[in-house]
Amino acid sequence: MKSLSRRNFICLSAAATAAATLMPSKTVKATAPYRGGDVGIYISLNTQNVEETFKKITKLGFTSCEIYTSKYSMDLAKPLNDAINKYNVKVLALFTLGPGNNTWDFYEGQNNIGLVSREYREARINALFQLSDLAGACGVKMVETHVGYIPENPNDPNYGETVEALKKVVGYCKKNNQIFLYHAGQESPTTTLRTILDVGYDNQGIGMDTANLIMYDRGHPANALEVYGKYIKLVNAKDGIYPVDPKKLGREVPLGQGKVNFPVFIKKLKESGYEGPVIIEREASRGEQWEKDVTQSREFLRILLNS
Repeated sequence: MKSLSRRNFICLSAAATAAATLMPSKTVKATAPYRGGDVGIYISLNTQNVEETFKKITKLGFTSCEIYTSKYSMDLAKPLNDAINKYNVKVLALFTLGPGNNTWDFYEGQNNIGLVSREYREARINALFQLSDLAGACGVKMVETHVGYIPENPNDPNYGETVEALKKVVGYCKKNNQIFLYHAGQESPTTTLRTILDVGYDNQGIGMDTANLIMYDRGHPANALEVYGKYIKLVNAKDGIYPVDPKKLGREVPLGQGKVNFPVFIKKLKESGYEGPVIIEREASRGEQWEKDVTQSREFLRILLNS
């Protein structure tokens, strides 16, 4: 994986500044200031030592986050609440995939990712109920998951089954005064919108992963903004390239090195009036390299958001 070197970061920052300042005056006037607060971070929870996760968040200078967790029982409520209060970090959303296998490709993934999966559906519904309860106990207002490869054809029997499963989960979240988020990716923007309308609840939203649309070849995020519209509640800033092997997803790459074109995307995001949170999601690097990637990406995004 190509890392975001200091030289590349300086070049990207310069390009971001140029994109923001050298646009025609008409375009600048059309771009509203961003009021969504500082950039946050997507991070996996160390369920054995919750405090360590929050130490890392604050060490890196972030004050808000989305947390992925593979465990969601109420046993986590106290350590999670304690860490939130001790480190004064705002948890925007809790995310889980639930039990069972998830294959990140165009073949097996069609059958085993998310609530689309008949094999794991009931277990994942139950997992999301538990996650919603945990979120409620910790004052977290959004719950998120991958729904999966929702059928493009609304006449497909599994489309209706998935909608019914979602009604259970979204309805449960509503009782807990939470928004349920579809983590964008496997499904096309039009299919996501259709599903939201068919589920029917008013507490649905989209967690817009900017790279997934490209990596799954579901369109371009700048164009998807027009389809998603008011349903975007969280933006996961991630970069990627289109697939070149029809069996495999496209690759994630460091922010600014893929096909998202963040100067254009952020410009359109601000023009849309979006004032929700923007967080960095970096899954393809680990350790010190991950820390460098996310902190450099934050500076890159700050330039674009605040210009």
